[in-house]
Amino acid sequence: MIEFKRPELNDRDLINGYLAKQKSRSCEHTFANTYLWSRFYGMEFAVVNNMLVYKNAQTSFGFPVGSVENAKKTMDILMDYCREQNVSFKMQNVSPEQFSLMEEWYPGEFEIEYDRDTADYIYEAEKLAKLSGKKYHGKKNHTNKFKSLYPDWSYESIGAQNLEECFQMALKWRNENGCDDDEEKNAEICVTLNSLRLYKELALRGGLLRANGEIAAFSIGEPLCDDTFVVHIEKAFADIPGAYPMINQQFVIHETEGYTYINREEDMGEEGLRTAKMSYRPVFLVEKGRVRRKGEA
Repeated sequence: MIEFKRPELNDRDLINGYLAKQKSRSCEHTFANTYLWSRFYGMEFAVVNNMLVYKNAQTSFGFPVGSVENAKKTMDILMDYCREQNVSFKMQNVSPEQFSLMEEWYPGEFEIEYDRDTADYIYEAEKLAKLSGKKYHGKKNHTNKFKSLYPDWSYESIGAQNLEECFQMALKWRNENGCDDDEEKNAEICVTLNSLRLYKELALRGGLLRANGEIAAFSIGEPLCDDTFVVHIEKAFADIPGAYPMINQQFVIHETEGYTYINREEDMGEEGLRTAKMSYRPVFLVEKGRVRRKGEA
């Protein structure tokens, strides 16, 4: 019997060891993201055949993480597990490349349905930092407006000296955005607050923007792979013009040096968020799909 468990802080090195073996630009491919969202999604993990395997509350697995040569045998073990549990074998967050391997191993046996709402947006870091050219003219105007309205503005990296201020800003943001009445918003702000509580333990990297001496916005992320940095959290007050584009730009400038790409995660099907993410001109999307055996629900 495979024993799955919720990830704890003392599992970080174990999980990171497996994640480092397999390059991915998917936002789920970090310990912090898994740990912070594990309660909301019922996410658990186990080491199976020397591979890291995630399972959610619906008994849907992630593609095994580790040495690819061990992946097929691991999936065979997971299929046996499902038969023992009398549940269908399902997978989530499977990339086109991973599904191609499944097609090679199990020809015609499985089908995949890609979910546009969960596709990650990938941008060129240099373009987000410079905002140059006609395509970014509007964004440049927004950052210039912020600078003109708040000539005393400043940027700081997040650390022990300002974590509590960020925490208080996030609480105020929660009150202003009706998070208590929306399950997903509430989950997101809980993740935000926990990321600040465990900022050091999760080895996160963040930055904040001040206007008139007060925090107007902050952003938190971490390295995802050798060429990609992921932004997990971005919060700004809506009544401060240009705060969002400004923290977006300044965070990339100050915290992501050496990375070619920036992953700004998915839009979850929210029309306004999709429009905003598309307006920054992603270079590509990280597609992720749900896999099931053909003919099964």
